[in-house]
Amino acid sequence: MTPKNQQAIDRRKPIIDRLKVELIRRLNLPYEPEDLHEDVALLGSGLGLDSLDALEIVLCVENCFQIKIPDGQIAVLRSINTLVDFVLEEQDKGGSTRP
Repeated sequence: MTPKNQQAIDRRKPIIDRLKVELIRRLNLPYEPEDLHEDVALLGSGLGLDSLDALEIVLCVENCFQIKIPDGQIAVLRSINTLVDFVLEEQDKGGSTRP
């Protein structure tokens, strides 16, 4: 593994870990963090979450990372990985640097 790849993994890991813990807690999901795959669909057939859960996910991201998800950006909620990508992009733009 190249140092650049390792750096990207190291940057993503704390965000992934925090999101998993917070989503389980806020949505009362019957899982442990290690049970949630980063690419599982959050809404619909994946975890079976609905529109109220989607609102809670948005609030989770906004509260945990001080980053606003714009209205209509439903694609960001596709999976944990898409949420992490969004958080990293916003942090790179000058948003929050909190993991």
